[in-house]
Amino acid sequence: MVFMPSKKIFLRFGKDIADRPIIYRLARDYDLVINILKANVDQNKEGTMVLEITGDQCDLGLEYLISQGVKVTPLAEEVFRNEDKCTSCGACTAICPSGALYVERPSMEVKFDSDKCIVCQICVKVCPVNAMEVRF
Repeated sequence: MVFMPSKKIFLRFGKDIADRPIIYRLARDYDLVINILKANVDQNKEGTMVLEITGDQCDLGLEYLISQGVKVTPLAEEVFRNEDKCTSCGACTAICPSGALYVERPSMEVKFDSDKCIVCQICVKVCPVNAMEVRF
């Protein structure tokens, strides 16, 4: 098995480039595997994406995105669940878009799968006891 470099990145793009096939070009021209973890395009055609890109030409692909006017930010942070603070209220499970936070049955205990987390940080904002934290 060959190890392929992988990066998680946050993209922000304006309406002037929203209709360009930039993700397609990453896959075709740079032979990258693209996993779209989260995407949003608003009514003004401005958007954001969280991607995991895998391949030997990740850096060239990122240079391409920047040359197209995309703002690229690496995701160098992670969300952490402080189990000592968590009361398993479940407030975070209803809003977690990736399913990283879920209620385990029959115990009804809140669990966190960090591998599924897309670092959107919504859980950090809604947790009433501040059990969800961001680490850099």
